[in-house]
Amino acid sequence: MGIVYINGEFVPTESAKISVYDRGLLYGDGVFEGIRAYNGRVFKLDEHIDRLYESAHSILIKIPMSKEEFKETLAETIRRNNLRDAYIRPIVTRGVKGLGINPWDAMSPTVIIIVDKITLYSSKMYEEGISAVCASTIRNNPNACNPQIKSLNYLNSAMAKYEAYLAGADEAIFLNPQGYVVEAAVDNIFIYTKQGELITPPTYLGALRGITRDTVIEIATAKGIPVREEPFTRHDLYNAVESFLTGTAAEVIPLVKVDGRIIGDGRPGKITKEIMMAYKELTQNSGYPVY
Repeated sequence: MGIVYINGEFVPTESAKISVYDRGLLYGDGVFEGIRAYNGRVFKLDEHIDRLYESAHSILIKIPMSKEEFKETLAETIRRNNLRDAYIRPIVTRGVKGLGINPWDAMSPTVIIIVDKITLYSSKMYEEGISAVCASTIRNNPNACNPQIKSLNYLNSAMAKYEAYLAGADEAIFLNPQGYVVEAAVDNIFIYTKQGELITPPTYLGALRGITRDTVIEIATAKGIPVREEPFTRHDLYNAVESFLTGTAAEVIPLVKVDGRIIGDGRPGKITKEIMMAYKELTQNSGYPVY
C-alpha cells in the first residue's frame, strides 16, 4: 500500500480518486513528468520540474504552487512512501468541468504525485541488448501536438509500442513524415558511427529533449566522444557500429537489432557500456536530497 498526493492531501493508493469529469481523463488535457530517485536523492529534479512547468505553460495551465513548493511536496511524498529508490510521476491536469471541450471553462488544476517502482526491461536485456522495429505509426508533427510538451495524450506512443509487440520486438522506433529517425516510443535514440561519432536526432524532427538524453550528451562530451545532433535515416541506424536508447525509466539500454538487421556485432558495444556505467555512477552520487 502506497501514499499518493492529490490536491493538498496525502491519501492511501486505494483511496486515491479523481472525478470522472477531470479533463486529464476526458481529453488527455494535462502534463506529466517521469522522475527517478536513487539512494535517497531525486536525480535531475530541477530539470524535470522546469520541464513540467514549461509544458504546463505551453498549454495554458497555471500550476497552483511554486516550483520550490512542488519539489518539497514531491520529496515529502517519497518520504511518506519510505522509499530511497523510486519512480515518481507528477501529473497536472486542467481540472474538473463538464463534457464540453472548452479548456477555459475548467476549474482549478488537479495536481497528483505518484511514487512507486518501475522496471521497463529485465537485467538480461541490459546485458544482451534489445530489438526494435520501425513503426508505421509516425511521430506526431511538432506543429500539431508538439512532443516537447509531455502531455497526458500518449496514444501516438502506445500505438507504436503495440506495433512492436505484435512484431515480436521489444521497442518501436518512430520516423517522421520525411522518413528520418526521431526517437523510440518513450525513449530517445543514439547511434555510434564508424567515424567515431555519437549522433542523436535533433529535437526539431519531433524528438523530446530528454533529460537523460542531455545527461548522456554531457557524459560523452566529458569523455572526449564527439556528439552531434543530426538527422539520420533507417539506413544509418542499420549500419551503425552501436546504438542505444535513453530515458528516465529505461536509463541507458543497448539496441542491437532493428527491423531484423543486426547492429554492429549484435552485442552491447564498448561506448554503450562506458556510458551506461558512467550514467549509473552519476545517478548514485547526485540529486536533490529527500532525507
